[in-house]
Amino acid sequence: MVIISYRPYTPSRRFMTRVSTSDITSSSPEKSLTVGMKNNSWRNNQWRVTSRFRWWWNKRLYRMIDFRGYDKLDIPARVVSIEYDPNRTSRIALLFYADGEKRYVLAWKWCSVWDVVQNWSLSPIVNGNRKQLKDIPEWVSIYNIELVPFTKWKLIKSAWMSASLWWWTSQNYRVIKLPSGEVRKFHENCWATIWQVSHEEHRNIVIGKAWRKRWVWKKPHVLWKSMNAVDHPHGWWEWHTSLGMKSPKTRTGRKVAPGMKTRRKKNPSQTFIISRRKKK
Repeated sequence: MVIISYRPYTPSRRFMTRVSTSDITSSSPEKSLTVGMKNNSWRNNQWRVTSRFRWWWNKRLYRMIDFRGYDKLDIPARVVSIEYDPNRTSRIALLFYADGEKRYVLAWKWCSVWDVVQNWSLSPIVNGNRKQLKDIPEWVSIYNIELVPFTKWKLIKSAWMSASLWWWTSQNYRVIKLPSGEVRKFHENCWATIWQVSHEEHRNIVIGKAWRKRWVWKKPHVLWKSMNAVDHPHGWWEWHTSLGMKSPKTRTGRKVAPGMKTRRKKNPSQTFIISRRKKK
């Protein structure tokens, strides 16, 4: 994929870039795997805004991605097309299984049409194959990792992301280093996909203008201390002065905003963390 720039006939066009769509082979999605998205204006059943600074403008169809591939064991699938998904940062691939079923999956790096993948413990170590952690050798890049065996793939689904499979531990656990820097133990029966997520050039895109963010359903927002007092506890002060309080607070004013630990000490998932993520 190539980064494309524009002729600067306006100030916003000067630094704007996008990624070429030469890797996309189909412009229309599979109708049987799409569903309409309802416009709820980011509000709940009481019509209260639950997610601020969100915008709804361009209509989208949600592509139903298969995040449970273990129900297709020992059934080979062929990549029919590589498509664009407006709801994700990566490309998606349409798989056609040998039994006649079609499913969407996250495309991997260097994914191409006519590639054959399989969900099986005896399948080779090939890009796109899905296997359990106990069947994957050490130092192999993986993505689409499960937290609990036979549930759903939840980790590493963004563009260009991958994790590194490290070593074995006692009690049938594998040690994996996540992209955030966190080192964590996973059960050996958890499923994962070999290699890394596609669309690695997504990180090099320059938005260029504010309205382009509206296309991805995001509104502009200002600093909390630039708001009025009724909108945020940090408000009412002029310009970029201090907050006027001992420590920053959340929007409701009930909690301390930065530095407050949100993870519970008695959460059983904390016992699987070997090393915390990198701090900025």
